[in-house]
Amino acid sequence: MTITDEIELKGHIIDSLILPRVLDTIMDMKGNFEILQLDVGKTKTDASYCKIQVTGSPELFDELEKLGALLPRREVRTEAAPADGVLPDNFYGTTHHPTFVYMGGKWKEVKDIEMDCIIVTENANAFCRRQGVVRKGDHVVVGFDGVKVEAPQRSRTPTDIFGFMSSEISPEKPISNYIKDLAKEMKRIKDKKGFIIYVMGTAMAHTGADRAFAELIRMGYVQALFTGNGFSVMDIEKQLFGTTLGMDEKTGKVLKRGYKSHLIAINEIRKAGGVRKAIDKGVLKSGVLYECVKNNVPFVIGGSLRDDGPLPDTITDVMVAQDEMRKHVQKADMCIICASMLHGIAVGNMLPSKVKTVAIDINPYVVTRLQDRGTTQALGLVTDPALAIHVLVSEIKKLEGGKQD
Repeated sequence: MTITDEIELKGHIIDSLILPRVLDTIMDMKGNFEILQLDVGKTKTDASYCKIQVTGSPELFDELEKLGALLPRREVRTEAAPADGVLPDNFYGTTHHPTFVYMGGKWKEVKDIEMDCIIVTENANAFCRRQGVVRKGDHVVVGFDGVKVEAPQRSRTPTDIFGFMSSEISPEKPISNYIKDLAKEMKRIKDKKGFIIYVMGTAMAHTGADRAFAELIRMGYVQALFTGNGFSVMDIEKQLFGTTLGMDEKTGKVLKRGYKSHLIAINEIRKAGGVRKAIDKGVLKSGVLYECVKNNVPFVIGGSLRDDGPLPDTITDVMVAQDEMRKHVQKADMCIICASMLHGIAVGNMLPSKVKTVAIDINPYVVTRLQDRGTTQALGLVTDPALAIHVLVSEIKKLEGGKQD
């Protein structure tokens, strides 16, 4: 099936590379095009406009729509889900960019947007849903008629470190300056009572960064924590025994029979009935999870196949863990991922592209992998996240004290 239709591109479509990507996609997918109109903005604040006549397959138009092309305005189409968890053929698959559907003569923004999901319409509204929660008879959007996506555009402010596609991942970056800018943005978010999520990997407990992170919690710069059973157990073991997986935090040496300490830590929390009850009973008196409870910061501990125990607070059903995280991601203004590839990529896939996302890891592969998996808005900092968190706390304290370089 071949379609000939006109598409429109609006905004900073040239310096954001949207126009070249659209033309490349048309050629790569064996389509033809004719540029009917091109108006280029004369200043940095002016938007550009392009109208293109395109001939190609329905799949081509689907891809162009995901890149931000405006297709001819038509009413969105839906079909009923044939069974629980089963989608109609030709269902629309979402990106994590702001998405709208044309219903009743109006563009309606899709709520709770995230990538790799579907759109369900209900009571003249549109919602993003994962496949597993779709129920028989739900009105699922099909095709690409009546759907538009607002793709992120490159920031026109040279100093904006969060500019879309701002730079390639590389360890050869001015990390200290990036952290200063990050601290300023975090303070702006805190001052407007915004929401910052952190995703923490086990290295943050091993290396001592947990103390700096606990300080961030006390300072009000953490609104939610996502992590795994590994980090959580190490956090507790450290408070009870001064070790992580038997390694003494002061000497770095593995103590004899220290390997058993994390199992004892799990057992103590299980005896108490969970992390919160352990704190109430005085079993757990410090640490990251302790600060979360004391400062009313929600935490989600998602389990994995390799978990010991696990802690009674660990959610072993990964789909349930996903949905617990979803309760917070739509509120996020920023997400900071430290030394976590498994949970980091998972959370990145749930975040709308408007969320300012930072991935800090000493391994460039981890931050590159996050972007390759679709979280293209992520700023990757290739550095030791343990040191980065300490520096971040120091920079925030300067800002809180009114001192700036």
